[in-house]
Amino acid sequence: MFDTVNELIDEYADLEKRLADPAVHADAGAARKLGRRYAELGPIVATHRAWTAIGEDLAAATELAAEDDSFKAEIPELAARHEEFAEKLRQLLLPRDPNDGKDVILEVKAGEGGQESALFAGDLLRMYLRYAERRGWKTEILDATESDLGGYKDVSMAVKARASDPDGVWDRLKFEGGVHRVQRVPVTESQGRIHTSAAGVLVLPEAEEVEVELNMNDVRVDVFRSSGPGGQSVNTTDSAVRLTHLPTGIVVSCQNEKSQLQNKEQALRILRARLLVAAQEEANKEAGELRKSQIRTVDRSERIRTYNYAENRISDHRVNFKAYNLDQVLDGDLEAVIDACIAGDQAAALSGDD
Repeated sequence: MFDTVNELIDEYADLEKRLADPAVHADAGAARKLGRRYAELGPIVATHRAWTAIGEDLAAATELAAEDDSFKAEIPELAARHEEFAEKLRQLLLPRDPNDGKDVILEVKAGEGGQESALFAGDLLRMYLRYAERRGWKTEILDATESDLGGYKDVSMAVKARASDPDGVWDRLKFEGGVHRVQRVPVTESQGRIHTSAAGVLVLPEAEEVEVELNMNDVRVDVFRSSGPGGQSVNTTDSAVRLTHLPTGIVVSCQNEKSQLQNKEQALRILRARLLVAAQEEANKEAGELRKSQIRTVDRSERIRTYNYAENRISDHRVNFKAYNLDQVLDGDLEAVIDACIAGDQAAALSGDD
């Protein structure tokens, strides 16, 4: 299990030397990449050191116990701690998702339930905005189509981590992809009956231009006038842009910006992200290594979570997580829910449940 630890320790030491060189920081992008890798390896190195030290103490206590009975009492506690750090090291050495260091594009779309679903999509957007704020991430709305009552038919936003963060946004938000179901009394309900509706969330790792070969000859560009709630025109010029990637049939529209050029750039960001995911999915299928947790991040057909307002309950059906602090979760306190998903993903990986 620990065959690669020495290699990682050597890499950690090499990164430490390189990051101490001022010349490395002349390239901010390269320095950020090295810094993230250094921060990623830090917990592995620290845990291995602790595991090794406790192992030495355990060996010494076992040897001395043969001559002095007072050392026997220390052996069970040292053995338990040694195994505890071994388990932690096993988790840290699990293969990382190659996208974990990436920023993301997150899309929320209204589903079943009409206007109520659009209002719920707006609630989900606010939840993610608040969560990003709590973690110090930067958010940017790329495109949005509002509903008549103030919710969203669909909305796309970019979420970026701070340069100092050891992990990217994908590391935590990848578990949000899927169908989110809400059970509550809609504002449009006059008799107080609880309705069930749903909204879909899609999380995409944001692609850099070098990662996706996008030939603009394969992209059809259409322009049209922006529209607001109810379909009314909100612009007198053809500033909205629709991109169609002809080889895959992927369609992306953006209309938020007043400039046609800006809308095109935003649409290209979303298109690159979708093409990256499509390419990764295809590669994983060919290799036969598409894990269930990764399927969930892009599959909207699976209902992953229920938000029950009457009971103030949040339930994640993938890991059997349940809590009665829905109001806090909707205010951005998502840590416990996401931690449960991460723990479930790690447990599945350790057991070989692919």
